[in-house]
Amino acid sequence: MFSIDLLRDAVVLGLLLGCFYAAVSVGLSISFGLLDVPQVAHPAFLVLASYGVYLLNDSYDIDPLVAGVIITPLFFLLGFVTYRLYYEMFEKRGSDSGVRGIAFFFGIAFIIEVLIILQFGVDQRSVTAPYIGKAWRIGDMRIPYRQLVAFAVALALTVSLVAYLSKTFMGRAIRAVAQDEEGLRLMGANPVRIKQFAFGIATAVLGIAGALLIVIAPVDPMLDRLYIGRTFCVVVMAGLGSITGTLIASIILGVAETIVLTMFGASWAPAISFALLLGVLAVRPQGLFGR
Repeated sequence: MFSIDLLRDAVVLGLLLGCFYAAVSVGLSISFGLLDVPQVAHPAFLVLASYGVYLLNDSYDIDPLVAGVIITPLFFLLGFVTYRLYYEMFEKRGSDSGVRGIAFFFGIAFIIEVLIILQFGVDQRSVTAPYIGKAWRIGDMRIPYRQLVAFAVALALTVSLVAYLSKTFMGRAIRAVAQDEEGLRLMGANPVRIKQFAFGIATAVLGIAGALLIVIAPVDPMLDRLYIGRTFCVVVMAGLGSITGTLIASIILGVAETIVLTMFGASWAPAISFALLLGVLAVRPQGLFGR
């Protein structure tokens, strides 16, 4: 039977889950929201990062969060190269990159999934750390340390990215190229280089997000299929390009999912993201914080 205590627990756990969703989605808010690149391979890169963290943790006993920091520069280079390929194949030629661009990134996602299966198999993989398996008790409420750690790191990552985009020269240039690419070119800046750097950042944050993903729960090669809907729903619901909106939309989704999970069961939870998205778009088509 549903009670106030269950509602309280659902809201608290939903808040923690929402901040994790923000860390998972914030890179897509840059690549898709600001750069208008149909990066449907975003969740596949996320799962790839989780397996990179698993490999470092399993082979060298490195803490998952430290492993996430270690692979972050590699994912920046991966994003840097990926955007260059996308630019040379589509944007440089002036061709319509809509459907073709989506097919390009779906191909990358499929290749990543196959490579992970060939290397690690289809079994779930997990990591070990001192805070995994333990919990903090507040009265009759039990909060796993792994969720608290993911909450703190995800919140810090999102806030840091907001500060970077609003306070630094390159961050303001990334926002400028999203708003007026031609004006930025007239000022002597190279929009392609800025976009390439921005896409590198959007992919680099997945190093940390991938670490949080495998800290939260074991991963498998097909997990990206579960997150592709959630991440795009969060970004569109927030308003394209709004990093702060991504955080708030993620928290709304996290709380809504845990309440639905508590009241109606696990089978209804995956549908809540699309229900929220449709509701927001019906009232405010530009998203909660869209311009």
